[in-house]
Amino acid sequence: MASVAPRFFDPHTEQGVLRLSIAGTLVMAAMAVGFGLYANSSLIIFDGIYGLIDVVMTWLSLLVARLIAQSTNTDTLQSRLNQRFSMGFWHLEPIVLGVSGTLMIGAALYAFVNAVDALTSGGRLIALGPAITFGLISLLAEGALAAFVLRANRRIGSDFIALDAKNWIIAASMSACYLLAFVGGALVRGTPLDWIGPYIDPGILAVVCLFVMVAPLGTVRQALAGILLVAPQELRSHVDTVARDVVARHGFLDYRSYVAQVGRGEQIELFFVVRADDPPRALAEWDRLRDEIGDLLGEESPDRWLTIMFTTDLEWAV
Repeated sequence: MASVAPRFFDPHTEQGVLRLSIAGTLVMAAMAVGFGLYANSSLIIFDGIYGLIDVVMTWLSLLVARLIAQSTNTDTLQSRLNQRFSMGFWHLEPIVLGVSGTLMIGAALYAFVNAVDALTSGGRLIALGPAITFGLISLLAEGALAAFVLRANRRIGSDFIALDAKNWIIAASMSACYLLAFVGGALVRGTPLDWIGPYIDPGILAVVCLFVMVAPLGTVRQALAGILLVAPQELRSHVDTVARDVVARHGFLDYRSYVAQVGRGEQIELFFVVRADDPPRALAEWDRLRDEIGDLLGEESPDRWLTIMFTTDLEWAV
């Protein structure tokens, strides 16, 4: 049993980091809801709800990461899963990233409306002692988890972990904001600025929500590009450069290229138009040419879907 836990939470793998993140998020979300209810703080409760949404989306990210890993494992290519989803699972990655970012934006928008309603209704009195205590705990814990996830992703390079790290940074920033606000509220008690107290919780919540709504926009835009199969300019330029060089060196008539970045997967289709009177070549020679083109395109990867075809009919390439 002792040897199972380290493998389950292996910080050197994408799935292990995501599992550790889920465990940390669950603990922090439960604490946030409990402290928020005790302190009557809508800001801290929102922090907990935000964390619970993050748990669900991180779990989905973990599931997709596992499916992608299984589908690219040559030992399992004949499994029932791969036979039913023969095109792989890369398309699920941008969908999960897009849904995750959209849910975060929606939750923040709802909380922002409630914060504005509280501000226009005279604010909200909270218990500052428990609120400050939780703010300090969450800032330290979330900051440590954000640093851990960022460091792990330098080695792994996962979009899922990158989004998770961004969520931890957002959570730590939120904690820092409301910790400062709660401390400020405690300092102004009994002073001429005491009237500010009821507005601190909804005011900071409104500011945090605006930040949370903006932060995932880049991820949602990137995910939408993947869902719509938008060709990345850098990848398209590289493929076209290689294809033009092959056409020039081998005397082909033309080529057509189709590329897309779907999550971590690269999809590349190349069609070369060969002269009808070109001397016949053995199949092994065409295969060697395919290997040459594949090497020119870059190092072979389980996350690259590469198709190279040769034809004398331009219609097959269109």
